[in-house]
Amino acid sequence: MSTGPQRFPGASTAYWYQNRFGGDLQEVNVVVLHTTEGTNLPSYGGGASAPNLTLVPDFKAKRLKAYQHFDFDRSSRALVNLRGGVETNTLNVSQVELVGTCDPATHAKWKKAGYAYIYWPEAPEWALQGVGDLLAWAHKNHGVPLTGPKTWKAYPASYGSGNGVRMSFAQWNSFKGVCGHQHVSENLHGDPGSLDFARVLELAKASGTQPAHPKYEPFPGASFFMKGSKPVLGKSSPVFTAMGKRLVAEGCGLYRVGPGPVLGQADVASYEKFQRKLGFTGSDAKWPPGPTSWAKLKVPNV
Repeated sequence: MSTGPQRFPGASTAYWYQNRFGGDLQEVNVVVLHTTEGTNLPSYGGGASAPNLTLVPDFKAKRLKAYQHFDFDRSSRALVNLRGGVETNTLNVSQVELVGTCDPATHAKWKKAGYAYIYWPEAPEWALQGVGDLLAWAHKNHGVPLTGPKTWKAYPASYGSGNGVRMSFAQWNSFKGVCGHQHVSENLHGDPGSLDFARVLELAKASGTQPAHPKYEPFPGASFFMKGSKPVLGKSSPVFTAMGKRLVAEGCGLYRVGPGPVLGQADVASYEKFQRKLGFTGSDAKWPPGPTSWAKLKVPNV
């Protein structure tokens, strides 16, 4: 069972894995925070080890961009779940990866190399705000308590089963709120290190429920969809995947396979069906999309 909105506003579904790894339906009351220990959006083995969401820093805009891989109330795959113990991935948990590092040794190496990255124990305020925005949304829409462990140990002392903050089976089974990978039973990893969790909670409690950045993909212009007088069939873009998924959600999908990133005749026919649904007729209902129908389709940012 799941209730409430399943997609975090503004999150891209360009790397969506639920169709490949269905997961279990659940009523989430726990969010687990991880760090990727990398500088870019991971491939997650094609989704085999993916979380529900990944937050990627946009240093120019000073914000976190969200990529969603599973519905919020669908079990994801980023935790170790051993046989004979407790459930982890499927125990009412939604998981969030923060792109960057919590390892001071990695921090020193990347800083020397001149990489652009976030060292999460010293994350800038805008990054903590981005995490807070997500937790505020999870609290309002899914009742995830804005509480969690007081101690977030610095890495590498946070690694291992005997790190002093790892929950017992009973503690894990009864926990509700927000914790780190370092706190989860059966797991060894120590991320996200000494994240300033108290500040994240302050920002979450003071935050509105919507991120400050736009929720939807802006209209890309007619030339994005046409070459001369013909549709750009065969052109590849994650925008087409997001568009197709919204067309399916609107009951206008005419796909045998897909939707996917390569524009095909099924995309064209589906969009024309959507424009007819909006009341457009004649040439106004034909491809390409226009700014009015595009705004009504509400294609998520990619």
